Amino acid sequence: MTQRALSQIVTAHHQLEGAGFAVYRPFPSESLEMLDPFLMLDEKEPTYYKPGEAKGAPDHPHRGFETVSYVLEGETEHMDSLGNSGLIRRGDVQWMTAGDGIIHSEMPSQKIRTQGGRVHGFQLWVNLPADQKRATPRYQAITADQIPVVEGDRWKAVVIAGELMGVRGPADTHTPICYAHITVEATASVNLELPADHQIGIYVFLGSGLFGADRILVEEHEMAMFEPSHGTVPVSGSSDHPVTEMLLMAGKPIGEPVARYGPFVMNTHAEILEAIEDFEAGRMGKIAATGTP
Repeated sequence: MTQRALSQIVTAHHQLEGAGFAVYRPFPSESLEMLDPFLMLDEKEPTYYKPGEAKGAPDHPHRGFETVSYVLEGETEHMDSLGNSGLIRRGDVQWMTAGDGIIHSEMPSQKIRTQGGRVHGFQLWVNLPADQKRATPRYQAITADQIPVVEGDRWKAVVIAGELMGVRGPADTHTPICYAHITVEATASVNLELPADHQIGIYVFLGSGLFGADRILVEEHEMAMFEPSHGTVPVSGSSDHPVTEMLLMAGKPIGEPVARYGPFVMNTHAEILEAIEDFEAGRMGKIAATGTP
């Protein structure tokens, strides 16, 4: 069976986001602007907050793409200008299509803010094709019990979107992608079967693993990349760690021009200027009077 070769390793950089919480970001960076169709991945650094310390992302706009929030520890409160609000708990996913424009906030829950607690999670930005960038905004709230798990010999995968190893995730996507949380025990291995036209990134956030036909070591906070090609993607857990945990992002590249400025991602500079004007004029709405949760 043909196996894909690893094409690049990208190291995540550490920075502050939102109101001052720390993230590990493999892209965009100096070495990798995007992983078409994915625009950005942030790992919210595992952090224990004392009462009154928790920080999040207050009200801010988006247009032209999707944000995908995946909570591993803690709770996140979500509010947006469409009137949606809710609690994203451990194992839950919030898949928000900003489309034509939306204002939203994501903050640690009231419980975390007042009592303290540990938080850890991810936000992935997924690009939209030109004909969907001004689509009506929508919100998919996917709870942990709705997300299937496929298991093998000392490995398992939580499949959020797309199909992996015969299991399909619940998220409805605009372009063909696969998004999954994979856990592999020490020295265990799995050959991931993915479409030949998909570009692939696998971000290791715990432990380390061996990737690709040449079994190249990828450490914690690094991302292994594979270009579109035929063959499986071999993944093995390192003997140095009891388990290795990673996020799989695979998708068919959109292949269109990308113009981005902060929270707006369009195809041209003129469209970016229009997004800024629409936001400043209030045409993306506002969050109800209660404001930031």
